[in-house]
Amino acid sequence: MEISRNSLERLELHQMSKFAEFIVMENFKHHTENELPNDYKKDIESIYKQEMAFYKNSEIFVSKDDFGKISGAIRVLKWNYIDTLPLEIIFGINPLLITPKDELQNIYHIGRFAIRKDVGDLNLFKKLMICAIAPICENKSGIAFAECDSKLLRILNLLGIEASVIGKSINYLGSETIPIAMTYDGLKNFYFKNKSLVENELVSLSTISCLITDSLSIDKHLYN
Repeated sequence: MEISRNSLERLELHQMSKFAEFIVMENFKHHTENELPNDYKKDIESIYKQEMAFYKNSEIFVSKDDFGKISGAIRVLKWNYIDTLPLEIIFGINPLLITPKDELQNIYHIGRFAIRKDVGDLNLFKKLMICAIAPICENKSGIAFAECDSKLLRILNLLGIEASVIGKSINYLGSETIPIAMTYDGLKNFYFKNKSLVENELVSLSTISCLITDSLSIDKHLYN
């Protein structure tokens, strides 16, 4: 089992195809003992197209080994209220219908979380999660949606991340996947306990938060 010692970095646009391939391949490696379905390349293409559309409003964080190979990844997106989120595509859940009115201006989606199967590093797991939840915890407001593997959900609970299940599970990319929602109150304990893990590896988390938060300008009256 390999321990990753590499720093985190933001994924650049030209790396998106490798990122999409990594997400699909690692999901099947973890959940189906390396048995790939015949149409797995369609999954890669689907994720690639979706993440390309999201790229301007999102941040993708990756860790790489000494050879430049991705060892872990996660993506956080601030929703523009226009794009169709995976939550709606996969589960048919409209975020606007389940988001409290006071959180409507700060809706995020966290996805594409994966760590290479041969990497055994709990701190890498924590670092990636810290990067993803920074916008909510630094601003102390908002809500994040995600599609979470059932095993991952148990780990999140054990680490002190409180998530609310908002729908029935389905099989997605080889595993039981559950739609969840997370708020500042459920994330703050984990965040402030562990955020020091990444403060020396990236620009400050407040900068991460601002980059995502300021990337959109939403008419406050449009969704009232």
